[in-house]
Amino acid sequence: MKEELIFTPIDMENWSMAKQFYYYTQVAPTSYTITVNIDVTILRKTLKEKGYKFFPAYLYLVTREINKQKEFRVAVKDGVLGYWENLTPAYPQFHEDDKTTSLLWTEYDDCFQTFYEKYMEDTKTHGESHGILSSKGFPLPNTYVISCIPWFTFNSFSLHNHGIKDYYFPSFEAGGFVENNGKIIMPLSVTVHHATTDGYHLKVFFEELQRSINNPNEWL
Repeated sequence: MKEELIFTPIDMENWSMAKQFYYYTQVAPTSYTITVNIDVTILRKTLKEKGYKFFPAYLYLVTREINKQKEFRVAVKDGVLGYWENLTPAYPQFHEDDKTTSLLWTEYDDCFQTFYEKYMEDTKTHGESHGILSSKGFPLPNTYVISCIPWFTFNSFSLHNHGIKDYYFPSFEAGGFVENNGKIIMPLSVTVHHATTDGYHLKVFFEELQRSINNPNEWL
């Protein structure tokens, strides 16, 4: 039995970001992208030692951290602004035969081992299916997009949504690893809507993400 998705409406009268939300949706609609370098040296070493793949760990950690802040979980459901209790990652599956991708998703779980097993099962069952969506079908309403471009690294990355309205979830893109002074660095780009997410929220997210990456034995 699947867990019920919980959506809580926002009380606009008492929401601290109500004026910001109005300004950045009605007066000056604004989204922005920030790219930072993440040190994944310890994480890669630990995952290899324990026999885990890096990509699902990346999905888990980013989702784990954004779920700690309501600002990343704001959405519109049936015309009502609110926030989901947690988000679930949707990610592309690359097909070697025709060099296309299909969107697949795996329900988030706070337990890494449970999430990892769900991911492995999803990719085994649906990973080879072609089309915009995988054979698993349309993502859940609390799903955000997270991806990776493993073939090269980058200093910046910008995502353009071409005027999509009422979409406030963050979107993530990681780049290829690069070695720098003995450390393994991964660029990570996040695109957010200014109506719900300020630089401070990203500051907390990046700090907590790096801390979790540096201490894998806390959650493995």
